[in-house]
Amino acid sequence: MFTHIMLGSNDPQRAKQFYDAVMAPLGVGPGFDAGTRIFYRGPGGAFGVGTPADGRPASHANGGTVGFAAPDAAAVDAFHAAGIANGGTCEGPPGRRANAPGKAYGAYLRDPDGNKICAFAKVTE
Repeated sequence: MFTHIMLGSNDPQRAKQFYDAVMAPLGVGPGFDAGTRIFYRGPGGAFGVGTPADGRPASHANGGTVGFAAPDAAAVDAFHAAGIANGGTCEGPPGRRANAPGKAYGAYLRDPDGNKICAFAKVTE
């Protein structure tokens, strides 16, 4: 369905440090630094973060969330911990989500630019 997802950042190098840390537990290698944009490649497409093309400051989408697939609950926990340790803020600690299909295990973060991201894993307990 998607070729890529792009989020804005006012500081691409700070964003790279944050996203390199949160992507590692999800099995995604360090981002490719394209100067004003950083790209991550996964089996389902690409994720990018960088300065807006129109030259105006980046801002986060109110109500928007980008969700990443995690292989298991331990990866969700590591994703969340890495995000907090690298300048992110908690938007929802790791745990089961009663309203998620199958009560999936997930965690939510805000990146250093205020973008909301999450990681979810299917669990079979």
